[in-house]
Amino acid sequence: MSAHWTAVMVTIGFSLVGVVGDYFLKVASQTDAPLRTPWFLLGFTVYASTAFGWVFVMKYLKLATVGVVYSVSMVVLLTVVGAGLFGESLRAQEVVGIALAIASLYLLT
Repeated sequence: MSAHWTAVMVTIGFSLVGVVGDYFLKVASQTDAPLRTPWFLLGFTVYASTAFGWVFVMKYLKLATVGVVYSVSMVVLLTVVGAGLFGESLRAQEVVGIALAIASLYLLT
């Protein structure tokens, strides 16, 4: 696998790590004092842990490509978590928006 595709896969992996962080932040947000919960600290730590890997990714990909790959994979993964774990629903226009985001990912990579 080329360094380019490895960087794309690492970016998607960081999206997955980000979603784990978002999950903990969502759980923290449902408390009376969200910034004082262990869930907030855990979510913050998970996010911060990815900073080191971004240096590798940005060596092989354009910043715009990193942004799109990360954003689209975050949207898809957060949608799965929101619907699956928190019972959030999607409107038809949101589904179309996600499909178009995936199409943009295809065009950029």
